[in-house]
Amino acid sequence: MEAADFMPDEADIAGIKSNLAAYEAERASAYRQVRWRVPLFIGLVLVFVALVAWLFNRIADPYEQWLSTPHVLLYVVGLVAAILLYFQAIKPASRLQHRKTLLPIIFGFIRDMRYQHEVTPNSFDRLPRETIGTFNTKRFDDIVSGRYEGFPFVLYEADLRQGTGTIAFKGIVVAFETMVPFPGILVAARRTELAVGFFRGMFASKMQELSCGVPELDAAYDFRTDNVEAAQPLVSGRLAQALTWLKETWPDDPARVALNGSDGFLLLPQTRNFFELPDISVPLDYAKHVAPIIADIGAMLATAALVRKIGATDAAAG
Repeated sequence: MEAADFMPDEADIAGIKSNLAAYEAERASAYRQVRWRVPLFIGLVLVFVALVAWLFNRIADPYEQWLSTPHVLLYVVGLVAAILLYFQAIKPASRLQHRKTLLPIIFGFIRDMRYQHEVTPNSFDRLPRETIGTFNTKRFDDIVSGRYEGFPFVLYEADLRQGTGTIAFKGIVVAFETMVPFPGILVAARRTELAVGFFRGMFASKMQELSCGVPELDAAYDFRTDNVEAAQPLVSGRLAQALTWLKETWPDDPARVALNGSDGFLLLPQTRNFFELPDISVPLDYAKHVAPIIADIGAMLATAALVRKIGATDAAAG
């Protein structure tokens, strides 16, 4: 399977470029307005404060000029007014809601697309904790849901931490419905001494270790399940294929996969802001800023599509 098989077709790309061009024209106009509005609005406040302060000096004690109580009150009022007028000055740009406006355009190839920000996805409670370990703080940034190539999904940025600095997981989570429910929990997580100790400690009573038979994958992954009989054919079959393909398309920190009944999860560790966009002052370039995001999304959804089929028959999986 190639990531290109899951990339938007030419019509979708043309639509994205057209919408981006319209956005870019609006962005450039808004930014031009902000460039003259900010110095004008702030400048008017400074001129007003300087003029009134000069008038205060006419009646102030010679030793209190510029520093009398009325002067100080004037400076405080001027500072508050400057802050309020600053936000008023940048309103043409802030109305664009840079990310909230751009991301729906970028994800225009996704059907029934919905964008949310900093809310807990409904599927997160069904993500097996064996996949991410323990955490006591969680944060979700951009959340995109929709339907792609016939299957619904939710993709979100998650930052899960234990204490003040220990990262349990930071990256992208893709949640989807599997074609065939798995009767239990199956997890493929990065093999580390910490992960092994965690599994053997907290979950040793119900989770058993498996081997996929591929030395490279067995060295990199810790396969665990509470249903060995149902899990072994999957671990040795399509799950191993998916992880092998994923290693080629996502060569950074090994991905994690989890099945919990009809829920499937693909976790891709990522330290950077995945949906990173340039500042609103920077002209948007499709090839530089947008195409890489779409390419990464295509690879993620291609892998999710493969993972969701691991329990299906060859005929059903197509």
